[in-house]
Amino acid sequence: MKKFLFIFTLVLFAAAHKVSAQLPAVTLKTMDGKTVSTDTLRNNGKPFIVDFFATWCKPCNRELDAVSEVYQDWQDETGVRIFAVSIDQGQNINKVKPLVDSHNWDYDVLLDPNGDFKRALGVQMIPYVLICDGKGNIVYKHNGYADGDEEELIAKVRELIKE
Repeated sequence: MKKFLFIFTLVLFAAAHKVSAQLPAVTLKTMDGKTVSTDTLRNNGKPFIVDFFATWCKPCNRELDAVSEVYQDWQDETGVRIFAVSIDQGQNINKVKPLVDSHNWDYDVLLDPNGDFKRALGVQMIPYVLICDGKGNIVYKHNGYADGDEEELIAKVRELIKE
């Protein structure tokens, strides 16, 4: 009986920590004011990345800069698409476009000024990155940034492409 309870507990623990869920439905805006529902984010059957950032977050900016340097190569190789989600609040939202433009980030930028999407996903710390498969399932999560973390991202995307 003890063995059964132990195995049952392990199965419950594994199920609770499995990363494979759909994105929640939250309405965000693009920088040009168009409305987007996050549960419809897709990339024509290819993997995509959702990267939470803020204008004031130095590690976020370093991460998005590092990825920006290799983004075209990533797209050519895997077709991956990045949705950068700003969590800047209303009073700072006007700083997002100048930051994106000054860094030449070629990402799809979405605005989450009330933190609804961030809260729906339980994001506590930024930068926070999700990788979704071609069907929109969340298959990988990562928070924080250290130089070279972008290599782990593309490695995960390459694994998805092979599947």
